[in-house]
Formats: sequence, structure tokens, C-alpha cells
Amino acid sequence: MNAGQLGALVLAIVVVVTLLRSVRIIPQARMGIVQRVGRYSRTLDAGIHVLIPYVDKLLPLVDMREQVVSFDPQSVITSDNVGVSVDSVIYFQVNDARASLYEIADYVTGAEQLTATTLRNVIGGMSLEEVLTSRDEINGQLRGVLDEATNKWGLRVNRVELKTIDPPGTIKEAMEKQMRAERDKRAAILTAEGDKQSAILSAEGERQAAILRAQGDQQSAVLSAEGNRQSEILIAEGKAKAIETVFAAIHRGQPDDKLLAYQYIQTLPLLAAGEGNKTWIIPAELTAALKSISGALSGGPKEPPAASG
Repeated sequence: MNAGQLGALVLAIVVVVTLLRSVRIIPQARMGIVQRVGRYSRTLDAGIHVLIPYVDKLLPLVDMREQVVSFDPQSVITSDNVGVSVDSVIYFQVNDARASLYEIADYVTGAEQLTATTLRNVIGGMSLEEVLTSRDEINGQLRGVLDEATNKWGLRVNRVELKTIDPPGTIKEAMEKQMRAERDKRAAILTAEGDKQSAILSAEGERQAAILRAQGDQQSAVLSAEGNRQSEILIAEGKAKAIETVFAAIHRGQPDDKLLAYQYIQTLPLLAAGEGNKTWIIPAELTAALKSISGALSGGPKEPPAASG
């Protein structure tokens, strides 16, 4: 290979390298910063771009997607002098590629340090109870402060989350005792409320049972009285019918004095039928009845019975 061929080969290599350095392809969700003679020239978005070889320089591409960075736990003192360990995570996105390269050397480290400082300021003004119960409020305050502070770096903070808040072991033990006492208290209240409701329902049931028993007794008494009344009515009607039947039979038989006197004598033994009857009195009508019977047997004339004195 002579000198001419060697020169041509070197020239061809230089041309190829120059062409490769002059053409740049920027992928999606990336942006490139071009420096011309060491100074900012322009910002390149996704696509094919042509640079001036050996004059323009393309800096490392900037990722424009949302990024998630989790920071190491930070020790923070609350307003009531309780040390807590806070583990946080930040969601941010680069919205100005030029500022992210020229305004700060490392925006991830800067965001981490700024988050730690903001955590101490925000949580340092709150008590432990407020810190444990106000996560959303703390997240909102952190996001506002970080978004404002990182805006000049070309960043936009979308969200800040506190993953864990760990108080000291003694505080945890005291909190667990308090929670157990609160659970026992709620259980005692629920038990007492259940007993109260049970007593109320039991008393209501007894009252309803007493009312039903009283109504049943009243209905039974009414039915019993009605039955007694109906029985007495039926007995009275039976007696009336019997009297009417006897009276009608007597009138149909047309009894004479002899028959009546005989029946009168037949009835007298009933006067002494009772066990308590030691003595009994013979009515005045007995003599007249005996005379009537004697006359009937002898065939003599019948004398009317004497009037009773």
C-alpha cells in the first residue's frame, strides 16, 4: 500500500467518523443538551438530529419520565422531644432538561438532602401524636416545599409519601398498652350495652307476658261468667218447663180431694228424711186429709177439709 492509498483510507475513516458524530438519534422520553464550543446551544427532543462535528457536543441524555427515589430513614425530633425514624419516598419528574444539568450537579442527591431538611422542619413543629395521625398533612406540606424549592432545578415533585414512622421502643410499648386499654374499655362498654339491651328486652317480654296473662284471665273470667249465666238460664228454663209440664198434667188429670189427700200423706215422710231433723211438726191440714181418706174408705159422705188456723 503506497502513500496515496494510505491517505485515502485515513480520509475515508475521518469522513465516516465525522458523519457518525454529526448524526444523533434521541429516543422517546429523553432529551439532549447540545453545547457549542463549551456553551449551551439548544435542547434536542426525540428524533434524528444533525450536529456540527467537532464543534457541537451532545451531553448525556436526560430522562424525562417520572422517577421514584426512596431515601434512607431519617432521625427526626418532634416538638415534644420524642425521636422518630422516618422513611420517605419521593416521586418527581424533570420538566426542564437544561435546568437539571446547569442549575445543580446532581438533582437526585439534592432532592434527598432537601427532603431530609424539610422533614425535620415539618415534623419538628408537631407532637408525636400529630405526626402519627397526620400523614396526609405532612405529605402535603413536604410536597409543597419540595416542589417550590426544586422548581429552579427543572424538577416537578408530584408526590411525597412517608413509608414508615417508627417511634422508640418505650413509646411503642406505651402505645400498645394504651391501645389494649382502649380495646378493653370498648369491650366493657359493648358488654354493658348488651346486658342493658338484654335486661330491657327481658323486662319488655315479661311485661308483654303479664299483659297477655291478664287478658287471658279476663277472657276466661268473661267466658266462665257467660257459661254460668247460660247454665243458670238453662236450669231455670228447665225448671220452668218442668213446672209447666207438671201443672199441665195435674190439670189434665183433674184430681179429686182423695187423690190430693193421698199425695199429701205420701209427701210427709220427706219432711223427716234429713239426718239433722230430730223433731218435725205435723201440719193442721193432716187431720182433714185423714178424715177425707177415712170417709172415702168407708163410703160415707165427704167432708171438706177444715180451714187452717
